[in-house]
Amino acid sequence: MTKMHSSRRVMIITGTRKGVGRFLAEYYVQQGFHVIGCSRKESDFEHPDYQHFCLDVADELSVKQMFHEIGKTFGRVHVLINNAGIGSMNHFLSTPLTTAQNLVNTNFLGTFLFCREAAKLMMRHEFGRIVNFTTAARPLNLEGEAVYAATKAAVESLTRILARELAAFKITVNAVGPTLLKTDLIRSLPQETLEAIISRQAIQRYGGFRDVSNVVDFFISEESDFVTGQVIFLGGI
Repeated sequence: MTKMHSSRRVMIITGTRKGVGRFLAEYYVQQGFHVIGCSRKESDFEHPDYQHFCLDVADELSVKQMFHEIGKTFGRVHVLINNAGIGSMNHFLSTPLTTAQNLVNTNFLGTFLFCREAAKLMMRHEFGRIVNFTTAARPLNLEGEAVYAATKAAVESLTRILARELAAFKITVNAVGPTLLKTDLIRSLPQETLEAIISRQAIQRYGGFRDVSNVVDFFISEESDFVTGQVIFLGGI
């Protein structure tokens, strides 16, 4: 593929096959970005300004190959949104090691790998916006979410430290923490559990995808170049 003009705004979003990732991919294509998405399976979203990679975000070789192709084609990345994540609600005493390892691999190591590879491209042009995803389950200390919340706590720590390490290259790193969104992550939870979680919010309703993109819009704007290392939770957590 021939290299596209470097002024083209390029955005990478992980986990774009469904849910909030799919929404963000469609939304930012409409905002004029060329969006590059990824997931383990193929996506049925087709648009001239959308490109999809099939990979595991924690597979280092696949991630590096993806960024190699992006670098050859576009020369740079303006925005990275680390949305890909998995959940598993288990009491920690009944959580298998394989489940814990999968959570760490996808939620934390996948975020780390994409941050690392995107930053390499962003540094060349001294501009970049990275937005990571955490969860309200972390500050709420939700029972049954010990490992999931721990992986997101790691993402928050990564966000704050990368903000300092990348500041000299004019790359900002922030995180958004949605409350309950109507996605596959909560499909298996009992209704009474969901209602109990919502009752602990200042604004007692489910989050919407537009609530998330509103925060992302703020973080990635050129005017937000003085905002980094921040974590915004939705719903009044």
